Amino acid sequence: MFSPHGVMFERVKKKLLFLCCVMAIFLFYILPLKAEINNQTLAVLVNVNDPESIEIARYYQKARLIPESNLIYLSFPAGVSALTQNEFEKVKAQLDKKLTNNIQALALAWRKPWRVDCMSITSAFSLGFNKQYCAIGCKATKSVAYFNSQSHRPYHDYNIRPSMMLSAGSVNKVKELIDRGVEADYSRPLGTAYLLSTSDKNRNVRAVIYPEIKKRLGILFNTELIKADAIKNKHNIMFYFTGLKQVKWLAKNRFLPGAIADHLTSAGGVLFNGSQMSVLKWIDAGVTGTYGAVVEPCNFRQKFPNPAIVMQKYLSGSTLVEAYWKSVQMLGQGVFVGEPLAVPFKGCRVYANRLGFLQYAPTVVKNFVERKSSKCNIF
Repeated sequence: MFSPHGVMFERVKKKLLFLCCVMAIFLFYILPLKAEINNQTLAVLVNVNDPESIEIARYYQKARLIPESNLIYLSFPAGVSALTQNEFEKVKAQLDKKLTNNIQALALAWRKPWRVDCMSITSAFSLGFNKQYCAIGCKATKSVAYFNSQSHRPYHDYNIRPSMMLSAGSVNKVKELIDRGVEADYSRPLGTAYLLSTSDKNRNVRAVIYPEIKKRLGILFNTELIKADAIKNKHNIMFYFTGLKQVKWLAKNRFLPGAIADHLTSAGGVLFNGSQMSVLKWIDAGVTGTYGAVVEPCNFRQKFPNPAIVMQKYLSGSTLVEAYWKSVQMLGQGVFVGEPLAVPFKGCRVYANRLGFLQYAPTVVKNFVERKSSKCNIF
């Protein structure tokens, strides 16, 4: 028998289903804006006085599908190596007026400048200019609470927006860097971490922790400890940490998309015309993320990336900017360069077993992209 009540119930049911779908879409697109670092919560800073900056920003926006509203246009001198504190404070005031609370991280879309007085430009934008992050002579500097944290919302948890420069030897090289970062996503590469103990005693201070890294992370990711000043003819480099003024044979190696590499030295963060090898040499050779000091830091290990932390965070599915920032305790004098959103191990989970060794946890496949990717527990 025909029932008007049944028809009414079906209509109400359909309306409820429709509202649920709308709400689900709303939650999917809106809530992530206040969540982890991704293309919706990353702001791209652009210097309107620098045509290169505008070109880099537009290319990055297209590659990462970054909303137009997340491009923030600023005005400051272009083509200089450094800003004065006064110049920077004016730029920071422009930025603070335009930033919204959903932004968790920053990409600096220019090749120059890379320094603000005694701070790196990435640290200055992320932490605000503060001479406690600087040092005259061999002294420790202010630590950052974000160091080795479990946070995935740095601005909400620590009032810090970690930042990274989109820089390289040329604009075309910056575009190649961006492409590598995008290519790295979900790739779960079968690579190797190379930890080099060099002949330079002053710059080899991280080598003391290398055996423990291999012990704890060796099950998680193939790790080689090498006593040499450089490696060559390696075709599977995912991590490369060393300590030298200059690193040979970069072009004779192949770096996997998403690779991280740096050399502990005094002036690697002097991006152009420095007395030591610029970290941009890593980028131009195919690395996706690197770090270097912009002013003399002395050889405090706390002022340089801790390979154990950056590897563990990265292999646990963090973005490049998260993993790298969390690995440096005193980072006021160091600049980060790379593609901040690269995330080769997205969706992977790492835990310490009862013996203290890190290994991958079983991963529940959540989407089509993950089904196409290699498993996390490759070993």
